[in-house]
Amino acid sequence: MPTNLPTELLRSFVAIVDSGSMLRATERVFVTQSALSLQMKRLEETVLTPLFHREGRRLSLTPAGQTLLGHARDILALNDRAVVALTGDALAGPARVGLVQDFAETLLSGVLARFAKLNPDTQLQVRVAGSPELLELLRSDRLDVILCMGAYDDPAAARTVPMVWHGDPDLAQLDVLPVAILEAPCRFRDAALAALEREGRPYRVALETPSLSALRAAVQSGLAVTCRTSLFRPDAQPIADAALPSLPKVAYVRRTGPAPHPSIGKLSELIHTAALEL
Repeated sequence: MPTNLPTELLRSFVAIVDSGSMLRATERVFVTQSALSLQMKRLEETVLTPLFHREGRRLSLTPAGQTLLGHARDILALNDRAVVALTGDALAGPARVGLVQDFAETLLSGVLARFAKLNPDTQLQVRVAGSPELLELLRSDRLDVILCMGAYDDPAAARTVPMVWHGDPDLAQLDVLPVAILEAPCRFRDAALAALEREGRPYRVALETPSLSALRAAVQSGLAVTCRTSLFRPDAQPIADAALPSLPKVAYVRRTGPAPHPSIGKLSELIHTAALEL
């Protein structure tokens, strides 16, 4: 009897190699690290040879592992083509979406909700984080599509909008301006502080937080002013341009991983269209 190589074990094996560690691979195949270790033990028992050199937490492929890797990629590609041929554009795995906090509420109740209804068998996984983290997750193939903030001249920009000052206009008349900012790295933080320092405007950091909700609460309570886009407080008027230093523009940037599944491609286009309307 020939030996059968289970595709779920091969997929985990390839994920470990591509991500560089078992810990990162767990975010691709969605099993725990202990379960992943057991899968690799089963695979090595199936092929009757070690696949990894283990030096502490470092893993490197043995010659047998190098040989299996090419075959594993071929087997998985053939498996995925067969699934698409039988199910059309159905997405076998999850759709992994990354959003900055500014977009999360609007897109979750809009385009992502519509996508979930049109693709009831697809698990939608949404990561809300800062732009640098989302870009890194996309580069490492832990997200499929992201919508983040970028430079106004970013070629992937879906839309370019002005940054504006938010807060109680009376605060702009104080000798020392109280400012609320997100923790670094943050494009808005950098723009706000650079604009104030360029104009020689005295300021103090009244609040520094990783949470957009905390930032919004501080501004709404009159504690400080901050710099965001109009999405930050869509029902409130920003502070008049003449009261505080001018700010640059920022881009809403949609990025998709290489060679996306057709369903991911459609989702990416839906997100791009939604970004044009934000």
